Amino acid sequence: MTPVPGSMTTITAAGKTYPAYLAVPATPGIHPGIVLIHSFNGLEQGYKDMCNRIAGNGYVVIAPEWQTFNKQPGDAEVEAVVRSSVATLKSRTDVNSSRLGLTGFCAGGRYTMLFLPQMKDFGAGVAWYGFPYNPGFTNDTTPVSHIAELSSPLLMIHGSRDQASPVTDIYNYSKALDAADKCYELKVYQGRPHGFMVLNGSLVHEDFAENAYSEMITFFERKL
Repeated sequence: MTPVPGSMTTITAAGKTYPAYLAVPATPGIHPGIVLIHSFNGLEQGYKDMCNRIAGNGYVVIAPEWQTFNKQPGDAEVEAVVRSSVATLKSRTDVNSSRLGLTGFCAGGRYTMLFLPQMKDFGAGVAWYGFPYNPGFTNDTTPVSHIAELSSPLLMIHGSRDQASPVTDIYNYSKALDAADKCYELKVYQGRPHGFMVLNGSLVHEDFAENAYSEMITFFERKL
């Protein structure tokens, strides 16, 4: 599908105004919505380009700049930003509020693992090279401790040579999900390092990256 250029907007969370990138399908009608949580490196152009691609696939997508006031915020601050993003999508007449998805990269992958169990607005989530055993920047809580609350399907996309988030942690997390009878899928790309979808601020278009993107879109199409 042809990417649809988006634009910057703002959202308000806990009395603060955050920039956010919003991309909307060119075709009229009611669309599913996606909240995209960027990596620790910020709302780089690569994530905006990905939002444009997702919009081209028929989703209204919003990517809040969650590091606006603090490069290492606590989980509660990021949760407020994500909830405000959800409210923004629900307020739109072109969004089907019963078909919302969550995706995130790096730190955003951790937030996807963390918030998908706690926010029942989302029908599915895709965590890119997340951190299931990491308590966050302010030692809040680990995603693995919220497995019992998970009720929506989760897709994890990871690289076999991820040094920041070793794939062995993802395998162990998968075992914990399976033991709890939670719906999950896992796609591991051999030889790929951490952050393989957006490098030096740009969206990667190599074969493995195109496949990973298709895995995400197909998962949302099946589960939302």
